[in-house]
Amino acid sequence: MSIKRSLLGVSFRVLHLMVLLFLFTGLRGYAVNPEVPDSEDAISAGQSIFNANCKTCHRLDQKLIGPALRGVTERRELDWVKRFILNSQAVIQSGDATAVALYKEYNNAVMPAHNFLSDEDLMNLLAYIEYGDKPDPAAAAGAAAGGAVAGGGSGGGIPSEYLTIILVVLVIVLILVLVVLGLIVSVLTKYMNNSDKLDADDKEFINQKTDYLSILKSDGFIVIVTTIVLAFVVKTAVDGLYTIGVQQGYAPSQPIAYSHELHAGQYEIPCQYCHTGVEIGKSANIPSANICMNCHMHIQNVGGKEGISPEIAKIYAAVDNDQPIEWVRVHNLPDLAYFNHSQHVAVGGVECQTCHGPIEEMEVVYQHSALTMGWCIDCHRNTEITTQGNEYYDKLVQLHSESKDALKVKDIGGLECAKCHY
Repeated sequence: MSIKRSLLGVSFRVLHLMVLLFLFTGLRGYAVNPEVPDSEDAISAGQSIFNANCKTCHRLDQKLIGPALRGVTERRELDWVKRFILNSQAVIQSGDATAVALYKEYNNAVMPAHNFLSDEDLMNLLAYIEYGDKPDPAAAAGAAAGGAVAGGGSGGGIPSEYLTIILVVLVIVLILVLVVLGLIVSVLTKYMNNSDKLDADDKEFINQKTDYLSILKSDGFIVIVTTIVLAFVVKTAVDGLYTIGVQQGYAPSQPIAYSHELHAGQYEIPCQYCHTGVEIGKSANIPSANICMNCHMHIQNVGGKEGISPEIAKIYAAVDNDQPIEWVRVHNLPDLAYFNHSQHVAVGGVECQTCHGPIEEMEVVYQHSALTMGWCIDCHRNTEITTQGNEYYDKLVQLHSESKDALKVKDIGGLECAKCHY
């Protein structure tokens, strides 16, 4: 069977591979298609589309589950790129050589269709792919400084260490007083023994031996010992009362060994992709199996391993049996306290890590912060409000303009009881 060859003697299959390599590497053979907009508005709109639909599998400058995307309009015709984004399977089934080779290279992973995107959406998306997220050292430094300012307080309640320090100091002072009194008695005894004014009875009284057993049985010693014991008992009881309902460090076993370190850390999947209510409602929401299946319809194991992962198989079983995954709740506030995720995340711009800690580094999720009333109050006292670009705070900034201090949460009612208890 003869094989068709190009003028250079290279098989068409190899030629297709070369075209594919040229498409999805960082080669800059052509300029970015001039039709792709480069305005800030277009890039910003495109970033939202990318984060919602593409970020799970793609990065701009590195290969992830799918290829790196930046420069795609330099390497392929704009019309081809649009058709592939809208419905990659249709392009593949049409016999397009590059699309077929791409499909095979990435283990036949099916990219979802995006027929709902308008032509304007596509151009905005491509604007972000070509021009978005360029490194900016000044902005990075500013963001780091801003994070340090908005860290908020980390303590909660009354520190029990204070009571321990007070008790230790009192015991040390008491010992020092006893030592000083002993030295004074010793000096006075020697002085009185050398005096000629004392008769025999007085000297006998001065030089009498100390009856330690009588001291141990005396009312004064019993009162002192009882007071110290009661103080330690009360301290232990107070410490126990302050820990009621505080589950800091709580890390329950989950029905599926889900790794935030892998998903949020290594693959950088945004928290909002799974926790869909975090910007629009009170609760962040626990993701359903359907959200898991958006990716795991195509990803059946990790690290390129063969077969189906036992943990991913549990997702398939939940979907097949129409049974929800019974996740164990980690962070749980009492019913008497009202907390709204959207108020903090969407309006306040608070990062997830502020309360939940380095979630992207957790193999097993645990409660990082105390989440006590004192912990929240400390955060409200110390956290500066990011007002720039947020019209919600314009009037409050105007009212606060006469103050020399930065506008903080406590200045806009963050310490009022009715904010959280009503």
